[in-house]
Amino acid sequence: MSRWRPPTPKSSTYITPQGKKALDVELRELWQLRRRDVVPALTAAAAEGDRSENAEYIYRKKQLREIDRRIRYLSRRLDEVEVVDRIPARQDRVFFGAFVTLEDEAGTVFRYRIVGADEIDSSKGYISVDSPMARALLGKGCDDEVSVHRPGGTAEFLIVDIGYKT
Repeated sequence: MSRWRPPTPKSSTYITPQGKKALDVELRELWQLRRRDVVPALTAAAAEGDRSENAEYIYRKKQLREIDRRIRYLSRRLDEVEVVDRIPARQDRVFFGAFVTLEDEAGTVFRYRIVGADEIDSSKGYISVDSPMARALLGKGCDDEVSVHRPGGTAEFLIVDIGYKT
């Protein structure tokens, strides 16, 4: 008997042109480079005899499974994403693709870009449009205050700047 699990929320299908290009490049690299290298190595390892104790064979089989899983995911995801390649008419409001500069109550400045779920990169400040921070920011303008519910409590931010150029 399987246990009931609540449905997982589906991530937004929006993606920036740069994000789609990165997914295309990753898919092409997996197909043309990584998979092409792993298959012959797996074949060579399988030819060595007893597969149950062949560490190279087991490793290559696992590696191929992971590559194929990622290829399947990327192929499906690329079919469903919607590229947002235009700047909104109202650039004074926060929408998908915006670069937003915020200031917290302590005066610390943060800069985020609202991107698709497949583009998240904390080192660049790229946050998912599905994140609590992005949801709080969407539709807001400069000098608006936003409250973001976090695990440690609610945080208040002031929107200092909104931009759409990289």
